[in-house]
Amino acid sequence: MIVGVDLGGTKIATGLLDAGGRMLARSQKATAGLKSSEEVIQAIVDTITEVSGEHEIAGVGLASPGAVDTRRGIIRNGVNLPGWNGISLQWELEKRLQVPAKLINDANAAAWGEYVYGAGRGAQSMVYVTLSTGIGSGLVLDGKLYLGTSSFAGELGHTVVDPNGALCGCGQRGCWETYASGTAIARQASEAAAAAAEGMTQMTVLAEAEGVPLSAKHVFQAAAMNDKLAQETLEQVIHYTGLGLMNIIHSFNPDCIVIGGGVSRAGAAFFEPLRGKTGELVMEPYRGTYAIKPAELKDDVGIIGAAALFVE
Repeated sequence: MIVGVDLGGTKIATGLLDAGGRMLARSQKATAGLKSSEEVIQAIVDTITEVSGEHEIAGVGLASPGAVDTRRGIIRNGVNLPGWNGISLQWELEKRLQVPAKLINDANAAAWGEYVYGAGRGAQSMVYVTLSTGIGSGLVLDGKLYLGTSSFAGELGHTVVDPNGALCGCGQRGCWETYASGTAIARQASEAAAAAAEGMTQMTVLAEAEGVPLSAKHVFQAAAMNDKLAQETLEQVIHYTGLGLMNIIHSFNPDCIVIGGGVSRAGAAFFEPLRGKTGELVMEPYRGTYAIKPAELKDDVGIIGAAALFVE
């Protein structure tokens, strides 16, 4: 049996899996109120103990946001985890649990999970992209998870698609995630709606009916209702998403690209035009060499991917 842990900014999600990737038990604990790294580590241990029960554990895989040095088992920059910089989390878990542990960035965990158990099964080389608040990604090249020199490879959301474009949170201009993430879709739609001569659009009507800010979900819903502004916004988003995928295809020549995150749940309304646009953008020799697929593992991808680190 293997345990996978997904350490997020608001919760710890832990699962017990068998060698086939089937989840046998699951536990979740909120991190609100946990003030120190010691308290969070103990909470992780508690959830592992809860899901493992009487089972003998072969290993614990842990997915963490931020910059993670996988080879040394250290969190270098814990996003949403103040005070976690330099924490040797792998060593702490091995010391307390007396079982092997592995630590990995959450996007890399998702990539490996999809490759072993999800939409990337059977691929030789797969790139995983999550279109969510930002854009995260992970690379599986020739059957191996590619980490790079410092385990930081795969920050594809910060490849540039418009050198003179919008300012990104990283400090650069024109990063892919400023144009194709869920946050970017909502921002572009809000700007378009505010500038629209006709005033209220179907996108804003849907958002106001729910009493929430306009989001990517409302853009897709309004586009399906033939809202012209929503359709124009999506056309622009699909163009930039295709540009990013073109860069991936030209750089890594994968036979499979798996797209996860909230945006991926829009289904055929997103994937069909995206496949068409990407096919237009890539050079001719690359056409027909890759598949673009929606992710299969959904919300538990971090748990499953972390556990899959112990699957060869």
